[in-house]
Amino acid sequence: MSFDQLLYGVFPYVCIIIAIVGTIWRYTKDRFSYSSLSSQFLETRQLFWGSVAWHYGILGVLAAHLLGFLIPQSILWWNMEPVRLYILETTGFVLGLLALAGLVMLVIRRFSNSRIRSVTSPMDATLLLVLLVQVVAGVWIAIFFRWGSSWYSSFAVPYLWSILELKPDVSLVNNLPWVVQLHIVNAFVLILLLPFTRLVHFLSVPIKYVWRPHQIVRWNERSVNNT
Repeated sequence: MSFDQLLYGVFPYVCIIIAIVGTIWRYTKDRFSYSSLSSQFLETRQLFWGSVAWHYGILGVLAAHLLGFLIPQSILWWNMEPVRLYILETTGFVLGLLALAGLVMLVIRRFSNSRIRSVTSPMDATLLLVLLVQVVAGVWIAIFFRWGSSWYSSFAVPYLWSILELKPDVSLVNNLPWVVQLHIVNAFVLILLLPFTRLVHFLSVPIKYVWRPHQIVRWNERSVNNT
């Protein structure tokens, strides 16, 4: 077995299996840890700006990746018109920069504030490093390897589908630029880290709040007798 087959044909399954088993184990053994373990009470202002930029940016980027994964042929059709291609690429680039700016603010906040640094675990630091590598690689690709939406739909998407179909085709990625390969492998590392870090909190997004009855809050005031 070659190194490429090990890295792109075996490693993804190792990450996925560990993520699934670890997530189930964490939910059954410690379901109350399904949160981002907020440190807002320690510092709010920088958290707000970093968190807003990060979440809006990364959710937009993930939505674009998911769209390309589900309808790659439609993305290629869209890109046949240069103006539409420029709009798509520019939008993705801006979202990537927004996510990077937010993440950098969150990293600086976590390691520059002594109170927040004291509650930062080694796994927190590892997750931030992996996320930073992933976002920087994505922005790097957008700058130096143009028209990523087209080659993503032509090479990366078929490779990801081959993983899901249990027939990994490593030839689709082993000739891509090194930073693209890093971006792909690092994405599987993030999947691997999912059940062991704060990243697991996205699995507990309270979607049920959309349809549940609204909550009524009643205030009871005690009467105080002045003496």
